[in-house]
Amino acid sequence: MSFVTTEIQGAVAIVTIDRPKALNALNPEVLADLKAAFEAIDQNTVRCVVLTGAGDKSFVAGADIGSMSTMTKAEGEALGKLGNDVFLEIESFPLPVIAAVNGFALGGGNELAMSCDIRICSDNAVFGQPEVGLGITPGFGGTQRRARLVGMGMAKQLVYSALNIKADEALRIGLVNAVYPQAELMENVLKLAGKIAKNAPIAVRNCKKAINDGISLPIEKAVEVEEKLFGDCFETHDQVEGMSCFLSREKPKPKAVFTNN
Repeated sequence: MSFVTTEIQGAVAIVTIDRPKALNALNPEVLADLKAAFEAIDQNTVRCVVLTGAGDKSFVAGADIGSMSTMTKAEGEALGKLGNDVFLEIESFPLPVIAAVNGFALGGGNELAMSCDIRICSDNAVFGQPEVGLGITPGFGGTQRRARLVGMGMAKQLVYSALNIKADEALRIGLVNAVYPQAELMENVLKLAGKIAKNAPIAVRNCKKAINDGISLPIEKAVEVEEKLFGDCFETHDQVEGMSCFLSREKPKPKAVFTNN
């Protein structure tokens, strides 16, 4: 039995962690299923991914504390590596990934959301890194991605205090991009995913790579990354099609048909 399902709607893949009785908590089996789900996505036809949790209470309520409670140091480090490997794969996945956070995003759930490109949440969402109250540190990138997203001072305050924050505060500090009533969350997430999917896929992928690869580099090196990826778009069908339609004098202007070539 897989704990992760995938549904294809047009050019959008909806990946759902399906363990609602456990509030979609992460364990090694769920992480393995999540990795397999992303690896199975057809990148030739899918242009955007939405990641969410089953039910209306939780995106992912953290890691499975029961399974962690008796771990040795070596087992704990191995679990951290497993989670980080999967989350890094999602972060570097060529297609844009939107987290539709539909409730609790605690511990590993918050870390999973932060590994996505964009976070959109419902008004009942709660975010937090409670690990220090359990005698451990965040282990799936929480000390690293949070500081990059909301700044070092705010990240330290939230991690050291184990303070949970609600959707409005997450929006205020820049942890999420938008907040919607829960009943309207997926509608709005899929609307954004559809807008992304309509654009030239090679260009969108290259934009993601440019941002991800360049963000940790000195600006002189970062713009070199952008230059190469900018040049890589030329002589593709999508570049020729997009510019031809833009320059067309036909009324109304034809809309570009992008083919990922």
